Amino acid sequence: MSANARIAALTPPEILARKGGEPLVCLTAYTTPLARLVDKHCDIVLVGDSVGMVLHGLPSTLGVTLDMMIMHGQSVRRGVERALLVVDMPFGSYEETPEQAFRNAARIMAETGCGAVKIEGGETMEKTIRFLTRHGIPVMAHIGLTPQAINSFGGYKVQGRGDDAFHILRDAEAVADAGAFSMVLEKVPAALADRITGTTAIPTIGIGASPACDGQILVVDDMLGMFDDFRPKFVKRFAELGHAADAAIAAYAKEVRARRFPDETHVFTDAMPSHNKEEKE
Repeated sequence: MSANARIAALTPPEILARKGGEPLVCLTAYTTPLARLVDKHCDIVLVGDSVGMVLHGLPSTLGVTLDMMIMHGQSVRRGVERALLVVDMPFGSYEETPEQAFRNAARIMAETGCGAVKIEGGETMEKTIRFLTRHGIPVMAHIGLTPQAINSFGGYKVQGRGDDAFHILRDAEAVADAGAFSMVLEKVPAALADRITGTTAIPTIGIGASPACDGQILVVDDMLGMFDDFRPKFVKRFAELGHAADAAIAAYAKEVRARRFPDETHVFTDAMPSHNKEEKE
């Protein structure tokens, strides 16, 4: 085998086969350097439409375009070797008809080299998921709190409480029956997530759901503590890189203003040639 042979990436059927097994580790990524870091440890790397809020400063995911997702998908593809790469389909790119969804999903896969796309919605997307999977496009479903529908939900509220649990259960059954190879459960009560995990044949990937899910996913900037203005309850900070970066930038600014940076160890030395004829003689 060639030493330069590409490592075989995980595939949707391999992810499906992990149902009930070792938990799936999933994180988002939006750039090549970060993709290289998460690829070492993750089973699934998601190019989430959360990129609109995390990197582009948008107030929600609704302003994210297909071109933005493809650009970031291409960047992440360059850093991923072993994990399954999944790219979000942005708002407005798949809801109209299954044919619209296929055209845009096919473009995402062709231009990014990803292994699957992710679609928000349950029963309403059953026909679309079925159409895509039957035409060769693996689909990760996303139910519960679906951020593209926050205007309908009235904000980022927990979904599936009380009688609404039956709606989420129907969504889970619908996407599994339609052929999705996995589903994200976002911001649903733990007991409901446990029930869905125990009764559906495809892996559940929790975000604000339950430790009993078949896997977990977080936005990488959240778990790294890159900012302080948004702290969801379901996020555990595994680092506080935002504070560290702030301190480093402040130290840099202080040293530049005091002319302590750069010092002699950061500059290049060379004898200046003389342009004075007498000095040359």
